[in-house]
Amino acid sequence: MTDEPDQVAGLLLAAGGGRRLGGRPKALLEHRGRLLVEHAADALRTAGCAPVHVVLGARAEDVRKRAVLPGCVLVDNPEWAEGMGSSLRAGLASLRDPEARPASAALVSLVDQPGIGPQAMARVLAAYTSTESLVAASYDGMRGHPVLFGAAHWAGVAAAAVGDRGARDYLKAHDDAITLVECGDVAQPYDIDTPVDLDRLG
Repeated sequence: MTDEPDQVAGLLLAAGGGRRLGGRPKALLEHRGRLLVEHAADALRTAGCAPVHVVLGARAEDVRKRAVLPGCVLVDNPEWAEGMGSSLRAGLASLRDPEARPASAALVSLVDQPGIGPQAMARVLAAYTSTESLVAASYDGMRGHPVLFGAAHWAGVAAAAVGDRGARDYLKAHDDAITLVECGDVAQPYDIDTPVDLDRLG
């Protein structure tokens, strides 16, 4: 009997309610004829992540009805209004579920960054070496998304994920262990946060 090859799961945080967008959930915004959640999930799959878990929150039922997310595991976060930390905790918990497909790491991506596509994700994914891996994309030397967490980090990340800070505190505490992968030549790390940002959507 041979060991199964390591699998890196995709973890897409798509639960936000778009408070600064007048309450328009970011997952349901359209970009180039498709929903943002579809773009982001497809980018993770194209980069080589399997499985892909998508954390839903605001108007989750509408996302389930409208979004085409083949092969994705949809994870409900009833505490989405508490901030990104709750979604990160929910997503990591879904990966640790005994019935979930085993994964040795998670590549975490945000639904509101359509300028980050499969090329950047694949670069970060390629830096994975073990369950101890801690890898992040960088843009002109500044750390950004996506971020890869080896399974050995999941419990610590979940414990530190509060409010809207997500994994920021955990990453700051483990800065020396992070492998940075420059992605500024293949991606743009802007967020869709305010009505002005909607001009970036085609």
